[in-house]
Amino acid sequence: MATKINLRNFYPWYTKDEFVEVSDEVAAELLADKRYEQAYERQMYRYKAHYSLDVDNGIEAAVIVHSTDNPDAVLAMKTRHCRLCRALNSLSETQGRRIEAHYLLGMSITEIAAADGTGERNIRKSISRGLASMKIFLENSGQQGTEIQENCQC
Repeated sequence: MATKINLRNFYPWYTKDEFVEVSDEVAAELLADKRYEQAYERQMYRYKAHYSLDVDNGIEAAVIVHSTDNPDAVLAMKTRHCRLCRALNSLSETQGRRIEAHYLLGMSITEIAAADGTGERNIRKSISRGLASMKIFLENSGQQGTEIQENCQC
């Protein structure tokens, strides 16, 4: 049995709807992960975990970064996040996957090379070129004065 899902609901760098069919097991895992992330965000918001002595799980840093009463700072943070999502989405699928794995998921170059079945040198070059492309994209979008859009779901 197959289920049709919208990738925009699960990945922040998709700026428009893109539907794919996946097995029921994959759809269930994606929904469970989304629920887990939402519960984690609620936990950070409700319990203000930055007072915890357990510094290894990252809750403290995330709460400190996101806890502000200044609406201008929140808007600037959301704008920056959306610009980064668009820059990541502007890359090829391979470069985007490798940059996401290294910088967002914390995988090492060796782990990414093993997963892709290629050499570490190729991974380093791909990430380097991808970052350069993202830099150019961000510079160009900054010159055009792009504002945050209402449909940005990043």
